[in-house]
Amino acid sequence: MTWKSAIESVAWICVMGAALFVPAGTIDWRGGWIFLGEMVLFSAATAAWLAKYDPGLLKERLGRPIQTGQSSWDKVFMLMMIVIWYGWMVLMALDVKRWHVSAAPAWAMYTGAVLIPLGFLAVLRTFRENSFAAPVIRIQQERGQRVIDSGPYAVVRHPMYAGAFLYILGTPLVLGSWIGLAVLPFIMGLLIVRIFIEEAALRRGLPGYDEYATRVRYRLVPGVW
Repeated sequence: MTWKSAIESVAWICVMGAALFVPAGTIDWRGGWIFLGEMVLFSAATAAWLAKYDPGLLKERLGRPIQTGQSSWDKVFMLMMIVIWYGWMVLMALDVKRWHVSAAPAWAMYTGAVLIPLGFLAVLRTFRENSFAAPVIRIQQERGQRVIDSGPYAVVRHPMYAGAFLYILGTPLVLGSWIGLAVLPFIMGLLIVRIFIEEAALRRGLPGYDEYATRVRYRLVPGVW
């Protein structure tokens, strides 16, 4: 698994870099390098932490986007999000470096550069609390999945999504793309739809989740939703 995961990680970095710098037509893009560097650095740091403290979750996180036991809706969602994510990268590269439509100020880049690590830290805090935070929606019966209601899960039901929203928001800001920022509500809307799909699966297959959802009312933002 080590060599396979390493090769896949390098391939992911190469594809991400290509999605940014090939359509940009230049490597002279500070925001692009900051974004790519942060994604590589914090992804590697998260993987290293999981390898030391929760190798079972790391194995789940490195799994395929399509898995046995995964709901059909989630399979469609995962494939669609992969296409949308890389399409979003290409669009922002074209916007900033080819079309020159967006002229974001420096503060936008710095704000995005701060939001991305904050998002990763929030997700890592979720991983620390929940060893069942797999990337796909399925009940992990083989690992004895149970309801987690401690830490951030005592405040909101989906803290990992809340953290993901931070670095997704930071992405178009650090890249300096107003067009990318305009696409953001669509991407976040898709993730909100996935929250409902995930909750339906958890209510059906995870004993105690209904009671947990009654105790913890809010999904993402305390006092709001």
